[in-house]
Amino acid sequence: MSPPARRRGTRRRGTFRRESLAWEPYDFPPPAPPIPVEDGLKARSRRGAIGATWWSKRFIAVLERFHEGPRLARGRAYARKGQVISLDLEPGSVTALVQGSRPRPYHVEVRAGQFDDDEWARAQAAIAARAVFLARLLAGEMPDEIEEAFSESRLSLFPDSRDDLAADCTCPDWGNPCKHIAAVYYLLAERFDEDPFLILAWRGRPRERLLAELRALRGHTDDSIAEGTAAPEGGSGLGMWGWVVALIGGADVPIDVDLDRFWGAAEPMPSLDHAPVPTALPGAILRELPASGLAGGDGRPIEESLGPLYAEIVRAATELLDSGT
Repeated sequence: MSPPARRRGTRRRGTFRRESLAWEPYDFPPPAPPIPVEDGLKARSRRGAIGATWWSKRFIAVLERFHEGPRLARGRAYARKGQVISLDLEPGSVTALVQGSRPRPYHVEVRAGQFDDDEWARAQAAIAARAVFLARLLAGEMPDEIEEAFSESRLSLFPDSRDDLAADCTCPDWGNPCKHIAAVYYLLAERFDEDPFLILAWRGRPRERLLAELRALRGHTDDSIAEGTAAPEGGSGLGMWGWVVALIGGADVPIDVDLDRFWGAAEPMPSLDHAPVPTALPGAILRELPASGLAGGDGRPIEESLGPLYAEIVRAATELLDSGT
């Protein structure tokens, strides 16, 4: 993976006085406020840190490790004011238009190194080795341990050094990042909140291709699902969760199931410690599924009613677990 070219560093602005052999900086006027943008892309976060999920926070932490100074704070202010006019992501590159104090918007490009096919083959093999990774991705969430799969493949999902991330802006500020680039960084983090697959697409694997290739890999590795599970005579012995994992992975599931055991555990479970963990994106599965075409009594799509219902079920179940009943 060849690193992208880096933006040039900061250049001092001033003039050299031959008479005094001294460098005298220009007396720049104070910066002008940016021209307001109608219908600009505004950050959802109005104060404090930007980023709601662990993966967007990880991305912001990487940026703040690479860069210091007031430009990041100015970039957050730009993102919250809606100064970014457009933002588009494609493999390896994010392009944006950002309105500053001059009439013509500035063009920003942020580049990340793409993994080649061999590197993605290693990463996908490591991801497919754990069925829960595919299950979480299908639910619209980034698995907490997915970085470990990339590390095992000698890769880093997030930019690992300054050479992994390059940015350019057409503004006159030679600092990197300028406030326009920083605004794009923060809005990009919120895009990652909405769709974690954008991180993977940025690195070179769009959602559809990634899931198709992971399903293909899982189809050849699900023989271990029933390992350690006693199969009753005339039945598969997978149990409910075995079937769920098998179907998610695309495996062929036998139809000779023992219906008396389907909803039960394969082995006795005298005790079970409950440690509920709230999902990072509530209702993500409803957003991932295609529209059902069904409507409730009020005429609204049934998905709009299921969202609050699922949230109430989760709340009630959490209360039961917390109470120990």
